[in-house]
Amino acid sequence: MRTDLSSTIKLEQVSKRYYRPESEVELVSLTRYEKVYTKVMETPAECAADAASDIARIIERTVEEKGRCVIGFGAGRCAIDIYDELVKLYFADKVSFANVVAFNLGELGLGGGSPEGQSTMRRLREHLFSKVDIEEEHLHTFDPAATKENVHSLCKNYETLIDEYGGLDLVVCELTKSASLAYNENGSTLTSSCRLVSLSSQSRQRLAESYQCESVPATAVTLGISNLQSAGRIIAAAWGDASAQAVFNTIEGSISELSPASYLQMHHNAKLIIDLDAASMLTRFNYPWKVTSCEWSDTLIRRALVWLSKLTGKPVLKLTNRDYSNHGLSELLTIFGSAYDVNIRVFNDLQHTITGWPGGKPNADDTNRPERATPYPKRALVFTPHPDDAVVAIGGTLRRLVQQGHDVQVCFLTSGDLAVSDEDLTRYLMFNRHLTRRFGVDSPQYAALDAAVSGALEAKAPGESDNPDVRALKGFILASEAILSCGYLGVPQDHIHQLELPFYVEHPHGTGKITAADVAPIARLIEQVRPHQIFFADDLGDPYGTHERAANALLAAIDELKDEECMRECRVWMYRGQWGSWDMDHIQMAVPMSPEEFSYKRSAILKHQSQVHDAPYRDPDDEKQGWERSLDHDRATARRYSELGLACYEAIESFVEYIPPRDQQP
Repeated sequence: MRTDLSSTIKLEQVSKRYYRPESEVELVSLTRYEKVYTKVMETPAECAADAASDIARIIERTVEEKGRCVIGFGAGRCAIDIYDELVKLYFADKVSFANVVAFNLGELGLGGGSPEGQSTMRRLREHLFSKVDIEEEHLHTFDPAATKENVHSLCKNYETLIDEYGGLDLVVCELTKSASLAYNENGSTLTSSCRLVSLSSQSRQRLAESYQCESVPATAVTLGISNLQSAGRIIAAAWGDASAQAVFNTIEGSISELSPASYLQMHHNAKLIIDLDAASMLTRFNYPWKVTSCEWSDTLIRRALVWLSKLTGKPVLKLTNRDYSNHGLSELLTIFGSAYDVNIRVFNDLQHTITGWPGGKPNADDTNRPERATPYPKRALVFTPHPDDAVVAIGGTLRRLVQQGHDVQVCFLTSGDLAVSDEDLTRYLMFNRHLTRRFGVDSPQYAALDAAVSGALEAKAPGESDNPDVRALKGFILASEAILSCGYLGVPQDHIHQLELPFYVEHPHGTGKITAADVAPIARLIEQVRPHQIFFADDLGDPYGTHERAANALLAAIDELKDEECMRECRVWMYRGQWGSWDMDHIQMAVPMSPEEFSYKRSAILKHQSQVHDAPYRDPDDEKQGWERSLDHDRATARRYSELGLACYEAIESFVEYIPPRDQQP
């Protein structure tokens, strides 16, 4: 059973020529915009293995030349993957750490990690040092006895110790989603040295997810940019599409304090190892026509014209031969003959994605429609990671499906209790006290539960996880709101399923691994409903990981059932909401909304009162609530269609079809 299928979703087939060119001349052309040497591999596993082989060669060569190799080790998730591969090389006798001197690049808190054991040095020991032949006296980290009064002098001592070993021969670190290196975040200068830093809320959330805890210290001690720049070599790693913007800023952007990793452009021997997802925004992948001749797929042609339309400020049908020639797209004129022919092709392609019939229009020609006319009515099964996600992301489509006579069923994969605040639960407890007193329906059992829950909330320390009773009650709140919201859109209560998957329920922060126990109930539900359509959230930008885990559980179930009768007539549609939106070149179904329909969706969202104001989990760098971002995405999609010269709508919800792996091209 595969539980990582979300990572295999590829919206297009990338030509190997873009990352494995046949000649140095072609490589120079492809990378003309790139200012840091970058190696692109297909998967994170290949990236980690390649980086580990690089490190092993550097260790061997440096030890031969100098007698030892001094390395600065970071402890991000990408770096951990590399260390796991290094351990494999060690057990295969392909590398030795006997003459390696290790320095920790950064540590949480004042240098000793957090009281809860969140420590980069502990992580380095767990994944690397305890498994190889490195000498204990060669392991160096920040002084755990540091205080605010002496941390500056201890940082200087740490730098001096590195100098006594002759400086760092190599730095191994992760390029984070915010383009930081070690704990050098936005605002770090080129001359910054070893120091105490404050961590941004985004970094703290990322670290909390990485350490599977609710909070981490607000500060960290880190080697500065100047310390990293003085190293003989730097190997930085990043994978996943969430890193794509940071990778672009680092490699092709301007050097800026707002993107500390961009200082790698100034290093004489820096290398970035990334996978295809992390590379997706680089020019050679995103706009390949700027650097080479292209293999023109339908998706790439659409992307090129969307780009050209935005660049020129013209709708698609007004683009001219001169526009194509002036902006590097004359190759399309050679292939198709004229701008008009390309314009019409792409305009029709975009037009055919728009449909007011997301379940297919009965008794109509469906040749150019995104969904089939038959069977009608369809059984549509909508999976939502948290109870509110489906309404927030595709509430307009849900309502349209119901109005058009389809059998719509909604499945909550988790209770979403972690997104309900203590204040909301307290308000409901107060309501129940008034209710029981007014109508005399109090009971010893309820009084005991009320006292226990109220006491737990009062005694709860900042960052502490809720006990099972508190979590259950919070889950009831969000589920009740979601049932009311779905009902407002026309989905009856008996068409709503609540699975509460174990990865979420059985772990304090909802961060358990996906197992067969998560997959089995989803598979049973699919077999029971026998859907013609499945909708699920590919909203994997969710920083808390719930969406990704829920998607992996669902995709594992689909993978197990893909050859069964219950899936024979089923199409699977992916949606995004508060954590992202689809690019125009990937949208395959666009469901428009009028102002009235959009207002109806907004009203359905507002039924989730616990999420409308001051929800405990939100994007730390965005003042807007998640539901507001989702509505903004809907409006922005409609605006993009209008700017391209298509019909003007108030908002549009968009979808991409998911094809099980067996049907994808190798």
